[in-house]
Order: sequence, then C-alpha cells, then structure tokens
Amino acid sequence: MTRSTTAQPEGPSGYREAIDLEFAAATKQYAGTDAPAVDALSLKVGAGEICVLVGPSGCGKTTAMRMVNRMIDITSGDILVGGRSVKNRDVDDLRREIGYVIQQIGLFPHRTIGDNIATVPKLLGWDKRRVEARVEELLDLIGLPQDMRTRYPAQLSGGQRQRVALMRALVLDPSVLLFDEPLGALDPMIRAKLQDELAQLFRTLEKSVLFVTHDLAEAAFVADEVVLLREGQVVQRGTAMDLVERPAEPFVTEFVRAQRVFAR
Repeated sequence: MTRSTTAQPEGPSGYREAIDLEFAAATKQYAGTDAPAVDALSLKVGAGEICVLVGPSGCGKTTAMRMVNRMIDITSGDILVGGRSVKNRDVDDLRREIGYVIQQIGLFPHRTIGDNIATVPKLLGWDKRRVEARVEELLDLIGLPQDMRTRYPAQLSGGQRQRVALMRALVLDPSVLLFDEPLGALDPMIRAKLQDELAQLFRTLEKSVLFVTHDLAEAAFVADEVVLLREGQVVQRGTAMDLVERPAEPFVTEFVRAQRVFAR
C-alpha cells in the first residue's frame, strides 16, 4: 500500500518526498563465481512503502541493497531511484538522496554527537545556524535530550549510538532509506524497543525504506511487504503471515520453522 505523499512543512534542511525504488532484472555476479549473488531481481518499492528483505545468509539481500547506493556495482539490469537509473547518476549526488544505516555504527569516537550528525552538512557548506537547527530537529524527532549533542560516542549506550547513526542517515532528509541489519548487534530488550521506535518513525517520515534482516519477526514488525530471497531470487513476497500461513514452496516453510520465536 502506497503511503500518503502529503507535503511536509518546510524545515531547516527542506523536505524531500518519498520516491519509488525499483529493481529491474538487477544482477550481480562476482568475478570467479559460478552463480550470481543477485540474479535478475525485479522488485518495486512504492513511494513511502517499507519493504523488508529476508532470507538465509548468502541469499543476496545485502548485496541487493548495497547496489542501490552503488556501494556494489551492478553487473547487468538496472536499479531505478525515482525513475532514474543509478548507473547514470553521480555517486555523491545519489548517496545524498539515500540514507544508509548499518549494524557497524561507525561513529567518529573523537567527535561529539552533534558533530557526528553534522559531518556531511558541514562538508556541504551549510552555515552554523542551519546545522544547529537540523541537529536540534533530529534529536527531537528521535527522542533524545538536547544536551546529548555535547557527549561523545563512548558515553552512550549501544541503543543510543544506533539512534545517532540513524540521525546521521536522516540529516540530509533523504527520499530513500536503506537499513542493513541495523539492530543485529543489540541485546534483545534494546532491540525490541528500537523496533517499536523504528516502526513509528517510518510512519512519521513516510520515506521509501528497504530494510534487510534475517529475523522474520522483526520484518513482521516494521514491513508493509516482506520479500524472501534464496540464491539471489525472490521466492515469495507478501506479509510475514503470508509466508507463515500460505508458503509458496517447502523452502518457505523451512525458513519459517527456523525462526523459532516467530513460529511459536
């Protein structure tokens, strides 16, 4: 279901509307391998939708996601962001349109939280007032106290550091958000809380989201649509309960059974 694209109020960074993300027979085959890591993947994420890729290790879900922002080059086929081929885009411009959050948070330990969030805006020449306004706006959006901007990463919990990584990805107000196992390193209680926060945030922001996880329960919590991959190809797509109650083939049933908590 496509979300509303009602115009958002003007903020310090301006606002970008959600846009479509489409895989058009996108293929990635690494040199020296017999089979593609992603094999002619065709998939559309409508503007404002949340699509979660699931599947066993090595199924191609992270490779597929990283082709979107050209962290990995496409071997054949194409990926369209807002109807434009990523292959024809300037890489820096493309990545400013796409927020990217990974499990390995990667904050600069010698910089304050405020400076971590402001890294790219400062490189782009934003003035001090605009930078400070955007940092303040994001801290409010994520629900962290304003005085946290003066702390350093080592003074934060794992969950707080992941929230800062999210703010850093949101700072340029991207149209598309990519999440690669962002909660995998967190303990179960913090992970559950952040799943809830992310689900609410996605619905507030109305951005197009591609989310990668191995956890079907997590996918069920945040997704509009779940896409199960095997050997770089789509096996089944739908809701998480579609996979549970209407498996397309025995592999789907095996995958669901392996998700023991979800199966219960």
